[in-house]
Amino acid sequence: MKVKLALLPLLATLFSCSEVAELPEPAIRPISWVEATPSTFRQIRRLSGTVQPVEATNLSFEVGGKIQTVAVDLGDNIEQGQIIAKLDQRSYKLALQSAQANMQQAEAALSEARNEYNRYQELINKGLVSASGFDNVKAAYESAVSAVDIARAQLDIAKKDLADTELEAPYKGTVTKRLVEPSMQIAPGQAVFEIEGTDGLEVKVMVPETIITRLNKDIDLGVSYPAFPGLISTGVITEQGSRAESANAFPVNVFVLDPPPELRAGMTAEVDFVFSGVGRSGYDGEIYRLPIAAIMAGQGQSSYVFVFDPETQTVSRREVQTENIFDNQILVSTGLSEGEIIATAGVNYLQDGQKVKLLDKHIQQYN
Repeated sequence: MKVKLALLPLLATLFSCSEVAELPEPAIRPISWVEATPSTFRQIRRLSGTVQPVEATNLSFEVGGKIQTVAVDLGDNIEQGQIIAKLDQRSYKLALQSAQANMQQAEAALSEARNEYNRYQELINKGLVSASGFDNVKAAYESAVSAVDIARAQLDIAKKDLADTELEAPYKGTVTKRLVEPSMQIAPGQAVFEIEGTDGLEVKVMVPETIITRLNKDIDLGVSYPAFPGLISTGVITEQGSRAESANAFPVNVFVLDPPPELRAGMTAEVDFVFSGVGRSGYDGEIYRLPIAAIMAGQGQSSYVFVFDPETQTVSRREVQTENIFDNQILVSTGLSEGEIIATAGVNYLQDGQKVKLLDKHIQQYN
C-alpha cells in the first residue's frame, strides 16, 4: 500500500506535463508557381522536310553528238559562263560552211533578180514590154528575196548549233552530278550534269490541308536538323503551292536564312510552322500557357489547377478549360485571370484551402 502511495506524486507530474505540451503546427508547404499571362493563341506544328538548293539545274546540250571533252568533275566549283563540256564540232562546222555557201548563192541570185526587176520596171513604164513579162520578172525577184531570208535563217541555225556544242554554266555553283564521259554519244536534251547554285538552301515541306490556309507567312520559323542536335536556324516561307500533291498535302518552301556550314542538300530538316490556333473546344481567343505539371485531371474531361490567394496565403482548386498541348505546355482558354498565381509542381499533394508559401523563383525545389 505504501508503494502505491509513493507512485501518486510521479503520476501527477506526468499528467501535468501532458496537459502543458502542445502539438507542433503543421509545416507550411512551399510551392513552385507561375503567373498567369495571356498570349495570342498561336499553334506550332513541326513538320519534316528535305533540304534542297534554291537553284538546282539539270544541264544538257541542245544538240546531239559525241562528247569531246569534259572539263569538270563531281564536286567542282564553277563560274557563270564557264565551258564545262564540249561536243565534237566537225559536222557542225561543215553544216555552217554549207549554210554560208547557200547564203552567198542566195544573195548573188537576189542581186541578179533585183537588177532584172529594176530594168523591167523602166521598160514597162515606157511600154516596151508586156505586163505578163514584167509580172514574171517581179515574181522571180520576190522569190529571190524569200530565198535569201531562208538562207539567212539556216545560217543562223547553223551558227547556233555550233555554239551549242559548248556547254556553259548558267550561274556560279557546284557540280553535284556528272553523267557523261568523253566519247559518249548523247541526244539533245539528255542530262549530262546537275549543278547547284550559291543562292542558299531551302527546305521543301509537305503541309497538310488542315493548316495550309492558317499559316502565318510574316514571321520567322524555327528550323532544326536531326543531324545537328541542338542547332536551330531561322527560316521564312518563300513559296506555297496552290495545288495539293500526295495525301492532300501542299508543297511549301522555307528559305534558311542562316544555314550551318555543314548543311547539305538532301539532309532532313524540321520546320516549326506557326499558325492561328483553334482549340479542341473551338476556342480561338487569347490563352494561358501552363506547365503540364500544373494541371490535374478531374471528373470526366474536366481539369483543374490550384490558384494562390495572396491575402489568405492559401490555394484553392479551380476548374479550367484546356485546349491543346505543345512543347510540354498546356494551353488553357478559360478559368484563369491575368496575374493570378498558379501552383506548378506537387499539385497532387495540395488540398483546397491549404496554407502554402511561394517558393523563391531562384531556388529549385523538387516536390
